[in-house]
Amino acid sequence: MEKKQIKAFFVNGSPRKKWNTAKMLESAMKGAQEAGAECEMVNLYDIDFKGCKSCFACKLKNSKTNGVCALKDDLRPVLERMREADVIVLGSPVYYSYPTGEMRSFIERLCFPVGTYLYEDGKHITLRDKVIPTAMIFTMNCPEDYMKVVGYPPILEENTKVLADIFGYSETLYACNTYQFSDYSRYDFNLFSEEDKRKYRDEHFDTDLKNAYELGKRLVMKVN
Repeated sequence: MEKKQIKAFFVNGSPRKKWNTAKMLESAMKGAQEAGAECEMVNLYDIDFKGCKSCFACKLKNSKTNGVCALKDDLRPVLERMREADVIVLGSPVYYSYPTGEMRSFIERLCFPVGTYLYEDGKHITLRDKVIPTAMIFTMNCPEDYMKVVGYPPILEENTKVLADIFGYSETLYACNTYQFSDYSRYDFNLFSEEDKRKYRDEHFDTDLKNAYELGKRLVMKVN
């Protein structure tokens, strides 16, 4: 019997398609491809869509929309393709302690139809028929130590917990103290040093990319 092709989806929640978050996702995608997955990258800022409208069509009994987001917009065909996903990796920069608005709206549309209001033996019942390994990749300007001081991990990892609850497994990967601008001379700032930012990037970003690569590969290897 021919082995089923593993499908992995990578979702960029950044408005930039060639910067830190995108590069981390591309590296994760290379790892997934190395492990044998067929991969697709989705850029949310290219899609015209909104978050969940609380219509509850995905919860209607005996309905063709049960378990499916009924909103008819440009995100719908993406969600249809992702129903075939074996691996899902979401990436976002951190804006004011949270993923971007586009990413939050996407998570609502991705997760709510699969989750239910049903519990059995103390466990949340979902409509997935298998464990789908997932991950959240977060990129941010602040250094790792300061990220912990301001309490980012408990906030950001709530997103990872949702993915773990809905899909059965999730991980979190951070890329901290990222390089923000291609030309720092054009912008007002005094909170950090361009020289220090460049030095940190030169010393650490390749490691961040390697960690993303290993993440993508590891998630595919977890698919049964």
